[in-house]
Amino acid sequence: MSKLYAIVALLLFSLLSSQNKKIETVYFNFDKYDINRQQAITILDFIKTNDTSKIESIQIYGYCDDRGNNDYNYKLSTKRVETVQDLLTTNGFNKNKIVIIEGKGRVLVKKDTVDNLSKVRSQNRRVDLLIIPKNSFGQGIYTSLQDKHKVGDRIYFESILFEMGSSKLTNASIKELDKIITILNKNKKLEFEIRGHVCCTSNSYRDAIDKETSERNLSLNRAKTVFKYLMSKKINSLRMSYTGVGNKYPLRKGDEMDRRVEFLITKI
Repeated sequence: MSKLYAIVALLLFSLLSSQNKKIETVYFNFDKYDINRQQAITILDFIKTNDTSKIESIQIYGYCDDRGNNDYNYKLSTKRVETVQDLLTTNGFNKNKIVIIEGKGRVLVKKDTVDNLSKVRSQNRRVDLLIIPKNSFGQGIYTSLQDKHKVGDRIYFESILFEMGSSKLTNASIKELDKIITILNKNKKLEFEIRGHVCCTSNSYRDAIDKETSERNLSLNRAKTVFKYLMSKKINSLRMSYTGVGNKYPLRKGDEMDRRVEFLITKI
């Protein structure tokens, strides 16, 4: 890793560590998705130095610079993510800890406002590993977005609930999300993780079956549905991430309230 990359990675790591979320970053050459030896060592060192028993989950996101068309760059960023995922799992990292793998495509820049466009582009050809430590929920629990939050606050919305076995938004959920969008547009610095939940599963299963797909990933699909709706309303995808936590965090307010999503505040 060059000195520039090391500094960038250190700054990102320090920032997100203070928010109960750590990050590791590796970089790619232009138009490539294979990883060079130096960057591979970064991933291998990560595996060696992190105690997986203290990690709840990992999310892997891939990016490209601003050159090329959207479709091509989404595919390229996805291949970069898959490269990192394969490197992790083939070297013994628990694949069940990897809950999201997503290529996000191009990172657009305003060329006339950038001092060193080449450096900026090199920093955008990357994959970020976001590490969620266990017991990372904060103490503050709310039922609506507040004027002021702290990192780690949880918000569960009493109107953003789902039908049994479904990840589709109800009319009431859409109305609530539209209110949330207004607040998010006023507070553009707020960043958050969308966490999907399920109820009514036996102790032998962590998650429930989505009746639309017949797959046991209902909590993830609920979070993804909210994520996609917010994106469709022009909320910047870089402000948010999503994950499914299954039945691990019941509110004990009845089954209906456990068929929900929560926001976990990650940056203010």
